[in-house]
This record gives sequence, C-alpha cells and structure tokens, in this order.
Amino acid sequence: MENLFNSNILDNLFEGLYIIDKNKEIIYWNKSAEYITGYSRSEVVGKQKCCKILMHIDTERNCLCNGACPLDATLKDTQSREVFVFLHHKEGYRIPVCARVIPLIDKTNNMVGAVEIFSDISAREQYSIAIQELSNLALLDTLTGLKNRRFAENFLKNKINEVHNGGSPFGVLFFDIDHFKRVNDEYGHDVGDKVLQSISNTLLNGFRTSDILIRWGGEEIIAILCGKFTEVKLKKVANKLRILVEKSYIHTDDGLLSVTVSVGGTLALPSDTTDSIVKRADKLMYQSKANGRNCVTIGIN
Repeated sequence: MENLFNSNILDNLFEGLYIIDKNKEIIYWNKSAEYITGYSRSEVVGKQKCCKILMHIDTERNCLCNGACPLDATLKDTQSREVFVFLHHKEGYRIPVCARVIPLIDKTNNMVGAVEIFSDISAREQYSIAIQELSNLALLDTLTGLKNRRFAENFLKNKINEVHNGGSPFGVLFFDIDHFKRVNDEYGHDVGDKVLQSISNTLLNGFRTSDILIRWGGEEIIAILCGKFTEVKLKKVANKLRILVEKSYIHTDDGLLSVTVSVGGTLALPSDTTDSIVKRADKLMYQSKANGRNCVTIGIN
C-alpha cells in the first residue's frame, strides 16, 4: 500500500491525515496529525487501531466507535463522507475537527483501506493571539491558560452595567470538578494539574470565541456566555460541555483517568451585581452536587 501515497507530500499538509488498512490498523500518520492530536507517529503506526486512541464523539456526544464510525461505513460502502466530530487529544481534552473519510482503492479497483483527513476548527488559535497581551496585564492563569479572577471581576462588572442599561441577559456557568480532592490524594498534585489543564482545554474548545472562560479558583471554572440567552439555551450548552468533559480522559501510570463536573448556570438580571450573579451560579452548582454530581442545574433564583 505504500505505493498509493507520497509521504513527503502528505507530511507537508496543513491538515492531519492518517491511513488505515481494512482491519483499521493505522499504517500512516502525518506530521499534522502528530501536532493536532499529540500522538507521535511512532506511538501509533503499526501499533494502534484508530478507534483506540482518537475515540471520535459526534455533536450529540455519542461515541462513534460504538457502531456509527464513519471509517467503518466507508470500508463497507466505499463512499466518501464528511463529519464534524470531537477527537481525543493525548493530553486528555477534546478537539473539534472537521473530518473527511475517503476510501483507498488500489490499481485493481479493490478496497484496501481508508484515509481520514481532519482540520482543527477550535478557537485555540484565535485564543492564543490574546495570551501575550493578557500575560502582560497579569490577567492570565498560568496553569490553565484561561483568564483569571482579576480579569473576570472587571469583565463581569462591565457586562452587568450593559444589562442595567437595557442590554440582553448574558449567561454564566459555574463548573466544579467532582471529587477533585480524591484525585489529588490518590494520584498526586501533578496529575491534578493535568486534569485541570485537560478540562480547561476541553471547555475552551467547546465555546465560541466570543465567550469568556475563567479559572475562578482551585478546581472552579466560570464561563461567561455573551449574547442573548434563555434558560433552555443555557442548559443545552452546559450539558454539551459537561458530556464532553465526561468523555475525555488523561493517561496516568495507573491507566486512564476521567473525571466529571457539576454545573450551575444562571442568567444576568437587572438587579444583579458581580457578587450576586456568581453566588447564584455557585449555589446552583452545589444543587448539582447534591443531585448526584455530573449534572446541570439552571435557574435565576
């Protein structure tokens, strides 16, 4: 099969690309695939099936390896297809990609495998442009790369002033990692830091560039969703992000580790202050904890 592609050309593509044989064994992995996923060529070629590392999730947060895999479909019907999915990064977070699957046909017109070409469509590239500016102003959390509490307090004050003057109600989501103390106690603080970084990246990749993500403190992360929101819309967004975190994992010396988050969400009211809106979202988050964790509670009271 090596005659079917030119590795020099494929290694210089901007998009990630890998090739599988009919048994879904990875036989080629280009440099952009290494960059986007964090997995080196030596870790996967001849050693892994694609479903064991990328673990594609669709926009409804369904794991495609459990029966709806686009690669499986192309291997069966020889049809090309394009999908929007979230793939697993080696560091544990999820990345949204646009993937195109193409059948690989040899000179005798026999199906011998398939190619997947994927592009990172997350907000990370745009987000990184602001990092240096924020660093200079001491408004960035150094561990997670998110904005910090100092930034959040100023930003929230301005957004609430807009609501006071007749602006649309924006949304606030309060995320807290479930059983985070247990993670630190059992795995150590280095792993705890990796969990925080993984969740931060997963959440960041699930938001629009206009939304603001803040490390509020410890294992607490706040999202400020700009634009006009309703409770129904806010809950839909919160559940999407909650499930993305739940289906992500990191590698540890003891195996794979995944965590969940409890979420509280609320809308800004004309009577709100910076303190009141955060306290309300925090209170709703604790209702999610009381309801069994790994769930979302939305309200305005």
